[in-house]
Amino acid sequence: MKKVVLGLLGLGNIGGGVWDLIREFGSETAKRTGVKLIVKKALVLDKRIHGGKEVPDEVLTTDYNDILEDPEIQIVCEFLGGEQPAASYMKRALENGKSVVTANKMALSLHFDELREMAKKTGAGLYYEASVGGAIPIINAIQTPLISNHIEQIMGIVNGTTNYILTRMAAEGAEYEDVLKDAQRLGLAEPNPTADVEGYDAQYKLSILGSIGFHTRVNVDDVYREGITKINSEDIAFGREMGYVLKLLAIGKDNGDSIEARVHPVFLPADHPLARVDGSLNAVYLYGHSFKDMMLEGRGAGDAPTASAIVGDIIQAAQNAIHPMPYFQENPKPVADDWQSRYFIRMKAKDEPGVLAEVTGKMAKNGISVSAMMQKDADPDGKATLIFITHLASEKAVQKAVKDLNPDICQVDNVIRVEG
Repeated sequence: MKKVVLGLLGLGNIGGGVWDLIREFGSETAKRTGVKLIVKKALVLDKRIHGGKEVPDEVLTTDYNDILEDPEIQIVCEFLGGEQPAASYMKRALENGKSVVTANKMALSLHFDELREMAKKTGAGLYYEASVGGAIPIINAIQTPLISNHIEQIMGIVNGTTNYILTRMAAEGAEYEDVLKDAQRLGLAEPNPTADVEGYDAQYKLSILGSIGFHTRVNVDDVYREGITKINSEDIAFGREMGYVLKLLAIGKDNGDSIEARVHPVFLPADHPLARVDGSLNAVYLYGHSFKDMMLEGRGAGDAPTASAIVGDIIQAAQNAIHPMPYFQENPKPVADDWQSRYFIRMKAKDEPGVLAEVTGKMAKNGISVSAMMQKDADPDGKATLIFITHLASEKAVQKAVKDLNPDICQVDNVIRVEG
């Protein structure tokens, strides 16, 4: 039996979940893997909060040096969250030859290069399965069983809070603010939900997925980001009438000479696999030249699912004589600032002769053709709701066309990309 000594940086929801999983299921894991996990130290802010029979006093410490500088500790598990000091602690652990396991998508995506280089320098392992998709083994899938594929497309629902909100809005015809308040009351959304609803969480995760999937560094700042705060019940209802379901997606595409990396609301055909992923579930859809279509779905958050992925990483780190490291191309592909998509454009326009011709004329001038259109009856002020679905068009062309429209005759209420 191989004994592996661990240090836990943090003992909150995720760190506590890992502690519980090792304590309750560690002996069975050892039988299955031949690896006995021993937690020597756990970093906490206040020992009084975690003290008692569940966590022995000798395990608790308020000094990170007790973990980072202890030669007996072989694997450091980081659960602090946020960028710093988490990134600095992980780098120092790697510098000291300790393998690192983390679920921290922010620190990892912002400091991927330096952490990866330090791991390569010392031969330590850097494992981060739980940073994207919780218990879904998407990182391992891309890096191991699918490594002989050219992955052309990654599309993922990687934030459970926004998926829950959009699912409720679709099912109930409710408005965003009302569902958000309910999600906060239920503990499914943070008191400050900005990271989720504005797409930052998904942006960090796509930076990681895109980097390992396309073998070229996709920096966070290069990922286009748009959240769900402008979505209302009309968008969802009109989209449903036209056969679409709305999701917040992280989208990465390898176009040969450039990479697309974008996070924003997307209308999907109702029969698309991702369109059927509801509630707080996560899912990632992949397309590769050899395996073609694949989708992995599961719990993307929560202490228990995340702990499952983390313990899996710990076992791999303990068993691997040589730790896997993502390959990046010597000449990285640029991340494009423009892309091709179809578009859902909703506007209010005067219900008068010539208005439709002017709107479609402005679109045509910018190289945009209309695939489908729907018009709703005019309201009391004489304005009708128009919804257009375009053929493939460039992002910049659509934004220019919208800007060029005469505000005296129409007002664009929302522009949503259409994929699938």
